[in-house]
Amino acid sequence: MADLLIAGGGLGGCAAAAAACAKGLSVVLTEETDWIGGQVTSQAVPLDEHKWIEKFGSTRRYREYREKVRQFYLRNLPLKEELLQSEKLNPGNALVSNLSHDPRVSVLVLNEMLSPYLISGQLRIHYHTVVKHVNRTGKKVTSVVLQHINGAETEIEAAYIIDATEAGDLLPLANIQYVTGSESRKETGEPHAGEESNLSNIQAFTYVLAMEYREGENHVIDEPEMYSFWKTFQPDFWPDKTLSYYAPHPITHEKREYGLFKGEGSFPLWDYRRIYAADHFKSDFSGDVTLLNWPQNDYFLGNIYGVTEQEKEKHLFQAKQLSLSLFYWLQTEAPRPDGNKGYPGLKLRGDVLGTEDGFAKAPYLREARRIKALYTITEQDVSPDFNKGTGKKYADSVGIGSYSIDLHPSLSGENYIDIPALPFHIPLGALIPQELDNLLAGNKNIGTTHITNGCYRLHPVEWNIGEACGELAAYCVHKRVNPADVREDENTLKEFQDLLKKSGFELEWPADFYQ
Repeated sequence: MADLLIAGGGLGGCAAAAAACAKGLSVVLTEETDWIGGQVTSQAVPLDEHKWIEKFGSTRRYREYREKVRQFYLRNLPLKEELLQSEKLNPGNALVSNLSHDPRVSVLVLNEMLSPYLISGQLRIHYHTVVKHVNRTGKKVTSVVLQHINGAETEIEAAYIIDATEAGDLLPLANIQYVTGSESRKETGEPHAGEESNLSNIQAFTYVLAMEYREGENHVIDEPEMYSFWKTFQPDFWPDKTLSYYAPHPITHEKREYGLFKGEGSFPLWDYRRIYAADHFKSDFSGDVTLLNWPQNDYFLGNIYGVTEQEKEKHLFQAKQLSLSLFYWLQTEAPRPDGNKGYPGLKLRGDVLGTEDGFAKAPYLREARRIKALYTITEQDVSPDFNKGTGKKYADSVGIGSYSIDLHPSLSGENYIDIPALPFHIPLGALIPQELDNLLAGNKNIGTTHITNGCYRLHPVEWNIGEACGELAAYCVHKRVNPADVREDENTLKEFQDLLKKSGFELEWPADFYQ
C-alpha cells in the first residue's frame, strides 16, 4: 500500500516523487531501465531549454537540480582555472543547451535529490519494472500490477496514480480514452492541423548513441547488418540519401547542408549535442564526446507503442541499425574537406550511457499517447497570431514554459513543422483525465494536441508537469478531495496555487517580461 504510485522514472516522475515525498506521502516509483532521469539520462538528450532559464521560467526544484549538476563538475572535475568561477558553466559547450553534460552526472544528482526519502523508506524505486495491469472500479484505479525483470509480479494499492511513462502506457491499461497521432482542423481549429485526423502522424523517435573523436586512431566497427539498406534509403520528402550531410531545413524544408565539425557545411553537427568539451578540462584522457541525435537518425518507419511485441522489436532494431549505420558512414564514407573520406577516429562510448553497445538505454520518444483531458491545449493558446506577449493565461495555471512548436518528421510521412510559440502556461486541467478521479498525467501524455505537444515536450516543462502532479496528489490526499474538484472550486484552487508558489512554482511570466 502507498499513497502514490508513479509509473515512469523520467524527469516528470522524479519531480513528482520529490514533491510528493516532501509533502509527506509514501511513494512507489517504477523505472523500466536501471537509470532514473528519462530524457536526460536513459534516452541521452541534453537539457533543451528556453533562453531565460538561468533567471526564471522553471520551478525552484528544477533550478536546484541544474545547480547541483554544475556544482558536481566544479567540485569533482579538473576544470581549467578560467572556468572554476563560471556561474554558467556548460561542460559540453553544446549549441543546443546551456548545461549539456554527461548523463551519468544527472543520474547521480537525481539520486542524491531523492536519497533522503529512499534512505527513510518513504520512497521505493522498482528498477527494470513496468506496469502490466491496472485494476479499476468505476472512476478510480484501485491497484496496479507491476512486472519485474525476473518475471515476478507485485500488486500495489495506491490512493493516487501518476502516469509518467514515456508513451502514456497506463492509459490503455486503465481502459480510458486517449489520443494518438494528429487531430483534424475541424476538431481543434488549429491553423497547422491537417484536414483529417491521422493516427499514425506521430513524430519520429531516435536511438541515440555516444561517440568520441580520436584523431589518428582507428576505431572502425564492423559493417552494420542493415547498412546497405540505410545507405540507399531516401524518403519522398527528404532532399538526399538519409546517410548524407543533407536534410530538410526545419522551417523552410529547403535542402540544408550540415557538416561534422566547425567550418564544414552550414551547421556543425559535432557541436550540436556535445556533452564533454575536452578543452574545458585539464585531463588528456578523453577527447570531445557528443551524442548522435541528428535529423539523419530520426526513425519514422514504424511505431513502438500500440503495436504487437514483434512489431515493436522490429522497429527498435531498425532504429538502432539506422544510428549505427550513420555512425559507420561517418567513420568510412563521410566526405572530408581534405578530399578524403571518413573519420576512422570516431569511437563508440557506451560507457557514457551505461551500455556495452554504445546506445542509450532507451529510445528517445518525442510523442506519447495523450489523455482526453479536462482541458486540451491547442495551437491558438500559444501562437503569436492569437496572443500578445505570452500564451493564453489560465485561471488554473500550475507552471510556465517556453519552446517553439517543433515537430519532427512523422511516421505518416509528414515533414517538419517548426513554427513560433509564445512563452506559455501549463493549465491544471491538461493534467487531469476526464474519466478517472485518481490518475494524473505526468509526462508528455498531458492534454495537448499533436501540434502543441511540439512545445510542451522538453525537459523543464516535463519536470514542471510531474512536480505539479506530485503536489496535487499530496494536496488531494491531505484534503480528501479529487483533482477535478481542486480545479473547479475557486477557493480550493487558490489555496492549492498558493501552496505551489510557496513550493517554488512560477505560475505566470514576470509582469514586465512582455512589456
